[in-house]
Amino acid sequence: MAMMYSEKVMEHFSNPRNVGEIENADGVGEVGNAKCGDIMKIYMKINGDTVEDVKFKTFGCGAAIATSSMATELIKGKKIDDVLKLTNKAVVEALDGLPSIKLHCSVLAEQAVKSALSDYYRRQGIDPVPIVGEIVDEDETDIGSCALAFSK
Repeated sequence: MAMMYSEKVMEHFSNPRNVGEIENADGVGEVGNAKCGDIMKIYMKINGDTVEDVKFKTFGCGAAIATSSMATELIKGKKIDDVLKLTNKAVVEALDGLPSIKLHCSVLAEQAVKSALSDYYRRQGIDPVPIVGEIVDEDETDIGSCALAFSK
């Protein structure tokens, strides 16, 4: 089974970074996929325009844990404008690839980050949709649409 995953995926699965919760987080996002059972929750502490700290809790397969870990590594300490540019493709590339059947995990990681930012903006009294975009509903995110989203 490990042969289908890159060394980076196995490392982030075995030793995930930024696991946990942030008390009094400025933004919390949770997304899931009913078809595969993965659930990701991202907590953000934002200072000014920077994601000062980020933690995650993920219930799912090794790829879900690895993509959550990598996504948090890619956004920690970054300006919100840069975090908004995070794509599932960037997560996959940072992990040196994922099997096509696991690409939906990278989509969930991207959506969890965007969901946390949406929550942050809502708490500020700002409509997040023009800034963050729509968050994909779990019922709309199936393995086929995730593979399609990756190819865009």
